[in-house]
Amino acid sequence: MTAPSPVRTQLNALASALRHFHSALLDVAKSEYEFREGHIEGPFALYSLVMNHESFQWLRPLSGLMATLDEVTDSKTELTARNVHDVEHALGLLMGSVGTEFADFRAGYARASADPKVKETEARWRDLLAQASAVAATEGAPGSLEA
Repeated sequence: MTAPSPVRTQLNALASALRHFHSALLDVAKSEYEFREGHIEGPFALYSLVMNHESFQWLRPLSGLMATLDEVTDSKTELTARNVHDVEHALGLLMGSVGTEFADFRAGYARASADPKVKETEARWRDLLAQASAVAATEGAPGSLEA
């Protein structure tokens, strides 16, 4: 068995860091919901709310991005600097201030951004994205995150 490529290794680490970021954001959304509506009775009730309740819909763009990244990293095809650039671009659209397509996500993120766990996990994925970009640059690909 051959070792994974440097790009695949970097994107796998980034995917993991984004899961931690998403979890931190979900914790904030859960706390907001419980403050307004009362205690959520267990993980299945939370899952149902996350899938169906409007209070959690703002997380869906990040969930979708993470699912796509998982599909890419699970593929058997060679991953290249282009894949890193695509992730940079998607995160830039999601986290950036341009456009209204992800305004709900940005509003939820703004509410959550002061949370220490959110700050910590965001710093981690941003650092890993910069590392992935540096690895990709050695392979000759364009890309930088403007977020």
